[in-house]
Amino acid sequence: MAKLILGKPPKTISKDLTFPMLDGTTGSIKVDFKYRTRSDYAKFVDDQAEKVKVQAEAELAAMKAKAAEQKEAGTSIDLGMPEADMQARKTESQADFILGALDGWNLDIPFDREAVVQLVDEVPQAAQTIIAAYREAMTEGRLGN
Repeated sequence: MAKLILGKPPKTISKDLTFPMLDGTTGSIKVDFKYRTRSDYAKFVDDQAEKVKVQAEAELAAMKAKAAEQKEAGTSIDLGMPEADMQARKTESQADFILGALDGWNLDIPFDREAVVQLVDEVPQAAQTIIAAYREAMTEGRLGN
């Protein structure tokens, strides 16, 4: 059994993750999570939430301005957001989180923003699994293989 040494945390923690694929099979990915203390993780999550909030406030302001223009022009007011825009916002938000949470992965493509966005878009369950596993690892410490 290893002796506990405080103050010398690992830089990364590797984890093999599995998730259901859209075709019913099981997919897998090995990721290297960036190590964060509980308090560092909380700040990371708060920062991610703040980015989403700022973006949502900007989009709401733009929608209100558009509604005011439509009202002034006497046309019907449309405040709806197209599904494509909502999904794009979710994809970008999840990609931002994953880019901040991981140091790398074992996929055959480089770990960069373009690849992470592709993963989130093509295999949404993989993104959800990565995000949930990171939260669990940083807050509960359940990392066993």
